[in-house]
Amino acid sequence: MVNAPKIAILGVHLESNRFAPPVGRADFAEKFLGYDEELINDARGSHPKACASLSGFVREMDDMGPWTPAPLVYADEGAAGPIEHSFFLELREEMRERLLAAMPVDGVYFPQHGAAVSTEHPDPDGELYEMVREIVGPKIPIISALDLHAIVSEKMVEMADVLVSYRTNPHIDQMDRGRECAHVMHELLDGVRPEVAFIRLPIVAPQVKQLTASGLYAEAIRYGQTHIDDVVMNVSILGGFTYGDTPFNGMSFIVTTRGDKQRAEGLCRDLAEMVWQGRDRLLPELTSLSSCIEMAVDLGMDTSKPPAVIADVADNPGGGGRGNTTWLLKGLFEAKAKGVILGVFFDAPLATEAHALRVGDKFDATFNRVETSQYSEPFTAEAEILNLSDGKIIGRDPGSRAGMAIDLGPTAVLRIGTVCVVVISIRQQCFDPGHFEEFGVSVSSARTVIVKSRGHFRAGFSVYFKPEQIFECDAPGLTSPNLENFDWQGFKRPIYPLDAETTWIPPNW
Repeated sequence: MVNAPKIAILGVHLESNRFAPPVGRADFAEKFLGYDEELINDARGSHPKACASLSGFVREMDDMGPWTPAPLVYADEGAAGPIEHSFFLELREEMRERLLAAMPVDGVYFPQHGAAVSTEHPDPDGELYEMVREIVGPKIPIISALDLHAIVSEKMVEMADVLVSYRTNPHIDQMDRGRECAHVMHELLDGVRPEVAFIRLPIVAPQVKQLTASGLYAEAIRYGQTHIDDVVMNVSILGGFTYGDTPFNGMSFIVTTRGDKQRAEGLCRDLAEMVWQGRDRLLPELTSLSSCIEMAVDLGMDTSKPPAVIADVADNPGGGGRGNTTWLLKGLFEAKAKGVILGVFFDAPLATEAHALRVGDKFDATFNRVETSQYSEPFTAEAEILNLSDGKIIGRDPGSRAGMAIDLGPTAVLRIGTVCVVVISIRQQCFDPGHFEEFGVSVSSARTVIVKSRGHFRAGFSVYFKPEQIFECDAPGLTSPNLENFDWQGFKRPIYPLDAETTWIPPNW
């Protein structure tokens, strides 16, 4: 291997919901938009802001011996709408110029999400890989970490040497997958030539059925990992991100071996057939909005019953939701459900108004006064201010953001009737109990906890709640698991479960 290999690091970490508002430079800058040494400094810091797959790679490369980082550009918005195409082109050009200036390099690392969509193009990730491949040539290894919700295109598979996806949902292994990518990089620099097999099933599995503690998806991932050995380097099973609405949507299977094409193809086909045969197990099981409200009322009255978490999965900021629908809030307020806490609710103007007052003050709080999303309806009620904060916290362990810096912006805790609401200024999903408890709101004392999150909350809230105490609410929103609620334009049809007649024939390699 080359002594002190020079590794370029760049990427765009974005999961795009086509139905959500587009995002541009200012949106990325609010989360993380780093250049040059800023990337490495964040990755090596005690509480990084950028995706942990960046930190994991950098820290493992540091531990494995001398190397020369060549950090270029990294933009991390998490989950939102499509990236403005003009901004994507700007980013790509900045990356191209910096990569050309850094040449020659010995390898390239992308800590991607893999489900980006631009306002004009369905595959920005593939475009970035292709741009880099054209510059570095066919022999320089390109390694990319991917979220297990990545939308994998043929171009992504063709242009990268190895794609490594997360294996946990909630994502608690991002750091580990970054570390794995460092080891893969070393193997390729030592001369290992990977062979890759790729299958994409015509399945758009609702995000709530892509958990990895139990269920068909979890079983497939575990089965794939039993085959890791001296030949099989990596098995990645990516559920995809339905709301990207692209021609590349589907459930993807990628098997990478150390030079054994036949082994890669056989295992890839076996895994795909396993999921296809069990595809009916991927249909969601939700609790109606009215039932959720009735449950909260009952739990508030009968304290002998165990408390519950109700996940507002249709308004998940982690999937591009706005984090501000009022269906549950209004219903619980009107029902006077006791012992209810709700978080986190994204409404910067409301948080700003509260910060102009003092703790203990009361005022008429209007939620969503300036929001334009079709699902974000206004709601007005008298509010008492319980707490004011700058919203800067550290993700808790256990949790999918453990040890990471989280900035919620100016934050206000409001009592709306019998409901306690945590209002934030920077859109985020509710990752762990710290999103309540750091602001003086007790989770352990609550009878019903409403979280605006699809599934990542499960890791952090496991300290208080068992899986059987968690309910997924069937309310309206940009991330509803009811796929019939959306006007899909990009999918290749037929596709399951939208089209009952969908068929799939295993490849005859």
